[in-house]
Amino acid sequence: MPDYHAPLKHMQFIWDKVLNLPEKAAGLSRYAEASSDLIAQILEECDKIARDTLLPLNQSGDYEGCKLNPADKSVTPPKGFKEAYQTFTQGGWCGLNCHAAYGGQEMSAVLGNFVSEINSSANMSFAMYPGLTHGAYSAIYASGTEEQKQTYLPKLASGEWTGTMNLTESQCGTDL
Repeated sequence: MPDYHAPLKHMQFIWDKVLNLPEKAAGLSRYAEASSDLIAQILEECDKIARDTLLPLNQSGDYEGCKLNPADKSVTPPKGFKEAYQTFTQGGWCGLNCHAAYGGQEMSAVLGNFVSEINSSANMSFAMYPGLTHGAYSAIYASGTEEQKQTYLPKLASGEWTGTMNLTESQCGTDL
């Protein structure tokens, strides 16, 4: 079986030394609690989930894919993905860098990118679930009405609802 370990020391170096985020965050109330130790703990937990939960499902995600059930128009994910998604959402990972007003944790986008990179490296098929959801969250946050934000953002931040990609490239034969 493949093995994966996120480059946590490199990520921590980027956080602490390259971007100097602990010092910068200290002056911002929004990130005041984002100490180096907390970031290290978050990244370690993300690495653990990636190794223990996501990586073992990588092959089923590629070979099985999602299946549309025409009778009831539901979708069945690959084996293990539903349980992995429950683990992911129960850990609060969907709302990591979403706004607190909509149920998020308001962590930095840099941390969100680190988590996305870890998830994508362990299981790209699974990483599309929270990745596309965050894309939908960001679009609604940037351009939605307050009513739309109140309706959709808390459910996207919690992972109760997911986002999707909508793309039209008829000239290319895109098959989403």
